Amino acid sequence: MLVALRLLFVFLVACTALNVHADCPKWPATQAKSEVTALQKQINQWDDAYHREGRSLIADELYDQSRLRLSEWQRCFDLPPAPVPLRTASGSITHPIAHTGLDKLHEAAAVEAWLRDRRDVWVQPKIDGVAVTLIYRAGVLHQAISRGDGIRGQDWTPSAQKIAAIPQRLTQPLDLLVQGELYWRLNEHVQAKSGSVNARATVAGLMGRKFLNTEQAAEIGFFAWDWPQSPLDLPKRITGLAALGFATTEPYSQPVSELAEAQKWRDHWYRSPLPFATDGVVLRQGQRPPAERWQARAPYWAIAWKYPFAQVLAEVRKVNFKIGRTGRITPVIELNPVRLDDREIKRVSASSLKRWQALDIRPGDQVAISLAGLTIPRLDGVVLRTAERAEINLPNADDFHTLSCWQPTPGCESQFLARLTWLSGKQGLAMQHVGRGTWEKLFETGRLNNLLDWLTLDEPELANIAGFGERSSARLMHSFHSARQRPFAQWLKALGLPPSGEAQLPDSWQALAQRDTEQWQAEPGIGPGRAAQLSAFFRDPQVLALSDTLRNAGIDGF
Repeated sequence: MLVALRLLFVFLVACTALNVHADCPKWPATQAKSEVTALQKQINQWDDAYHREGRSLIADELYDQSRLRLSEWQRCFDLPPAPVPLRTASGSITHPIAHTGLDKLHEAAAVEAWLRDRRDVWVQPKIDGVAVTLIYRAGVLHQAISRGDGIRGQDWTPSAQKIAAIPQRLTQPLDLLVQGELYWRLNEHVQAKSGSVNARATVAGLMGRKFLNTEQAAEIGFFAWDWPQSPLDLPKRITGLAALGFATTEPYSQPVSELAEAQKWRDHWYRSPLPFATDGVVLRQGQRPPAERWQARAPYWAIAWKYPFAQVLAEVRKVNFKIGRTGRITPVIELNPVRLDDREIKRVSASSLKRWQALDIRPGDQVAISLAGLTIPRLDGVVLRTAERAEINLPNADDFHTLSCWQPTPGCESQFLARLTWLSGKQGLAMQHVGRGTWEKLFETGRLNNLLDWLTLDEPELANIAGFGERSSARLMHSFHSARQRPFAQWLKALGLPPSGEAQLPDSWQALAQRDTEQWQAEPGIGPGRAAQLSAFFRDPQVLALSDTLRNAGIDGF
């Protein structure tokens, strides 16, 4: 809730919990300066767009992690600290009472330490909106001031006068100052499922405009989170504001005395339908110093406990290119390990060579990672590119296709192992206890120079290979022998026969090999492209050599 703008980035939690604290980069001084300068420049652009233009160019959690990374690099190389992030947010109007901001905690241990020895603590949702000061004179809305830099902000009065959620006239003719959050109204929004859906940026953008129309104003709500000059305790402040015409915040203000209670409400609001987006909870003491003593910095009487990261900033360590059975090249991004939703993430797929080329990811880049379906690491994009671009040994896509790499010649190792893995898998010969790890062990010994070399292995030979004991060797030989008995059609799939649709396949390799492209195309469900692939498969010299090997081994159909 309290001040959704980026004020101070003092994190009272071990940096490892933020997934961004690591050993200092091993950079020479010149590179360190250029990398820090590049990150600072990027953060400056984000700050300026958000605070001056009302545009959010990056997710808040990625911004926080980027800023912490900047601080770490500056510490590592003894460089000057970053400028104040709100320097471009200041306006022409002075706040009568400063906006204080919040320290942000991410770990339960840090929250527990903060709660220790504190009394009269309350928890509220941390609404993902934009902070504002409302000033009333004789009960009438006189002025609305944007958060700005906490000391001075912009005049939002004309827009505020159109927002129905802001009382235009109080029930009593009081002079009053209220601090609160303008938020985008959402219908039964569950933060754990939907995230922040750009809600804060939407409100910031609308309030930054010169004109706010009636329809837009109707979609903006207001959450009054403080009555700074009231001497009352928090419950009475909430009741008093509700009596004056503000929407009550009582359902979202709960007393807590220990970590378990705070955790309960944090989890509840994270997973329950709410009318606004949130990014954590705020813990605050009911009593605080007189408002005249407040300063534009994080206070001691309130903190934010952020929700788990939906995205994490990760540094690229290496880029590998995985070549699949059909020759498809998939870039795999190796990362310095990060934690996301209690999972350690070390690598992520870039999906396709085309996407990797578009992103141009190199070692040293900072990338955003999330979880797809709560389990699969997903590459969301590049947050920052390293100033020094490393050379990448990119495989030639023309060298890899459905008929390449039947042997582990240099550069073919990945596709060759993929072929073996497919051959032994459930879609192939369904060999029990035989997977990629098995093939890798055999490959490392130099005993696999051909897709079918395993047919000639014997049990004593296997037993002498590191990692294969007598029992595992016997089990593996049993799988190999069982594979010999598989039907001809199953062997065709294991070798990588292109999809044949509804074609009728005779139980003879010779009969299939005699078909030409026109004959294949005459089969049901086979078009010109697939017919050409099938014809090429049965005429490829490497495939023909494999068929000879299987015929000599006595495999049915060959």
